[in-house]
Amino acid sequence: MKTKVTWNGQMSFTGMSASGVQIPIDASKEAGGQDSGARPMELILHGLAGCTGIDIISILTKMRLEVRSFYVEVEGTRADDHPKRFTDIHIHYVLEGDLPEDKVVRAIQLSKEKYCSVSHSLNANITASYSINGVKGKKHL
Repeated sequence: MKTKVTWNGQMSFTGMSASGVQIPIDASKEAGGQDSGARPMELILHGLAGCTGIDIISILTKMRLEVRSFYVEVEGTRADDHPKRFTDIHIHYVLEGDLPEDKVVRAIQLSKEKYCSVSHSLNANITASYSINGVKGKKHL
């Protein structure tokens, strides 16, 4: 896997993924940027959400379950001192559909413990929760 990130001036960069997708990257105005793209640390959270989201949909589809809607919220806590890495990350999965809780829990566990290569590439303490049809799940993951 390979990517290329090209400097556009100031703190602005354009990432070009191997799949040909362009990703604008920039710093905040306080850090000398123009707010014209995602921050690198935001991209880590986006990558984590996308990775685990793909896992969950794939697993639930293989279980022959129909997901009506789905989104993933990810919140990261960063260290105060440099390099200001993520120390804790919480993932909340919000699903709608006729989805048995035990199957959703199993899909989340499989993503977290086995399949999500992004989460396994991070050094943060990653926790997860979920909601199905607006009801917060009972299991702590």
